[in-house]
Amino acid sequence: MKLRFDLKLSQKLIMTPQLQQAIKLLQLSRLELQQSLTQHLMENPLLEELPTEAEDSEAGSVEEKAEEEAASASSESTGAEESTAEERDTPDEASAAGWEEYFGSDRRIGGSESSSSSQDEFPSYEQTMAKTASLEDHLLWQLSFSGLSERDKAIGRSIIGNLDDDGYLRMSLAEMVSGTDFTEVEAESVLKDVQSFDPTGVAARDLAECLLLQIGHLGKSSMGSLGARPGALKGSIVEAIVLHHLKDLEKKQYAKIAKALDVTVEEVFQATKVIEVLEPKPGRPFSNTQNYVIVPDVFVVKNEGEWVVVLNDDGLPRMRISPYYKQLMGAGESGSAETKAYLDEKLRAAQWVIRSIEQRNKTIVKVVSSIVKFQEQFFEKGVQHLKPLVLKQVAEDIGMHESTISRVTANKYMYCPQGMLELKFFFNAGLQRADQPSDMMSSVTVREMIRIMVAEEDPSHPLKDEEIAARLLTKQVVIARRTVAKYRAEEHIPSATQRKRFF
Repeated sequence: MKLRFDLKLSQKLIMTPQLQQAIKLLQLSRLELQQSLTQHLMENPLLEELPTEAEDSEAGSVEEKAEEEAASASSESTGAEESTAEERDTPDEASAAGWEEYFGSDRRIGGSESSSSSQDEFPSYEQTMAKTASLEDHLLWQLSFSGLSERDKAIGRSIIGNLDDDGYLRMSLAEMVSGTDFTEVEAESVLKDVQSFDPTGVAARDLAECLLLQIGHLGKSSMGSLGARPGALKGSIVEAIVLHHLKDLEKKQYAKIAKALDVTVEEVFQATKVIEVLEPKPGRPFSNTQNYVIVPDVFVVKNEGEWVVVLNDDGLPRMRISPYYKQLMGAGESGSAETKAYLDEKLRAAQWVIRSIEQRNKTIVKVVSSIVKFQEQFFEKGVQHLKPLVLKQVAEDIGMHESTISRVTANKYMYCPQGMLELKFFFNAGLQRADQPSDMMSSVTVREMIRIMVAEEDPSHPLKDEEIAARLLTKQVVIARRTVAKYRAEEHIPSATQRKRFF
C-alpha cells in the first residue's frame, strides 16, 4: 500500500456562526427576539440602545435653551421687584421650614395637626393587589376550621397538596402515605372529610366518584329509585347511569341504557338532564389561567386603495454602536493588543447583529407583501374568499427558498381588518371545484362552510358526514366523507350521534 497526496477541487456550503445567528433571529417570535436583543445588549459593551425619542429630545433641547435665554432676559427687569415683594409677604418661619417637615405633617379636618403615621403602618404594594384564591388555599382554609385533630389535619394537607388543577386526587392513598407514619385507613377517613368541602366533588379519584359526591348533595329527586328509599337520588336511575353507563351516556345510547336498567327511554333522558348540571371538574372555577396579549409583528392596512404592510417595531430595542467606543477605537486608544482584539471582535458581532435585524425586518415585510398579493380577496371580502396557498408560491414570487419562508411565517402574527391572524393561517391545501376543475377552494373556507352547516342544523336530526359532503357538492365542492370527518374533528365538532338533542 503506497501513500500519496491528491489535490481535489470541491464546493461545500459552510454555515458560519454569523449566518447561523441570522437564521436563528429570523425564526424567533417577537417575545423571543426582544429577549435575545436584550441579552446582546448585556453581553456586548459596544452595543447600546437608542431611545425612540432621542432625536426629538435633541431638537427640543435647542428650542428650550433659546426660550430659556429669552425668558431670563425679559424677567431681569421685574426680578428685583418680585423678590422684594416675596421677602415682604413671606414669614420667616415658613422660609425656614424644610420640605421634609412640611410633607411630614399630617393635616386633619378642623385645622389640627399631628405627626404623620409611620410608613410601616401602611400596607405594601403587594398587599393592596387583588389576588384570586387558589383551590389549595380555599381547601386549607376549610381544613383549619374542620375540627379535626392535628394528625388528621396533617393528612388533610397532604391530600390537598396532591390534588391536580381539576380537583382530582390522581395518586393512590397507599402511595401518598408511603414513607410516613400515617396509615391508609386514616387517610381514607380524612379523605371523606375533605370530600365534604366546597366545591362539591373535590378530592374525587375518578369522574364517577366526583359525580356521585355531587349527586349526594342534590337531595330529593322525582326520578324514582332502584331499590333505595323512595324519591332519593341514592340508588336511583341517575346513580346507576353514573356507576355503570357513563360510556354509553357519552355516546348518547339512551335505548341501550334503558334496556340495561329496565326503564323507559324517557326516564333515562330525564336522568341525563340531572347529570348535565353536574360539574365534572370541581377545580375549574379556581383555575388561574392568564391570557397573554399577542402583539402583531406587522400591520396590514388599506391606504389610498392599496394594501400596505407596516412593520411593528414598537417595544423592540433600537440598537447602535456606542459612540464612545467608536471614538476610542478611531483614535487608536484601545490599549493593549489583547484589548484591541477584544473590541474588534465585539465590533464585528455588533455590526452583524444590527445588519441581521435589518435583514430580518426587510424579509418579513417582503414575505407578508407577497401573502397580501395572493390573498387580496380575503382582505377585501373575508374568509369565504381565502385561496389555497403553499410556501413554494411565495418563495418563487420573492426569489427565496421555501425554508426561509417557513422560518419567517413561524410564530409571527399579522393584524388586519379580518382580525389577529398567524401567518401560517394563509397557507392551506385546496379542494377541487365541481364547476371549475382547474380552480381550487381553500380548505379553511370548506371548514368554515362545515361549521356554519352544523350551527344551522336541526338538533333533533343532526347532519351526518355523508349529508354534509352531499350539501358541499351542491355548492360545487368535491369532497369525500372521510375528509369531512377529518375537518369536523379538527374544528372540535362532535359526531352526529353526539350532537343529537331530544326534546
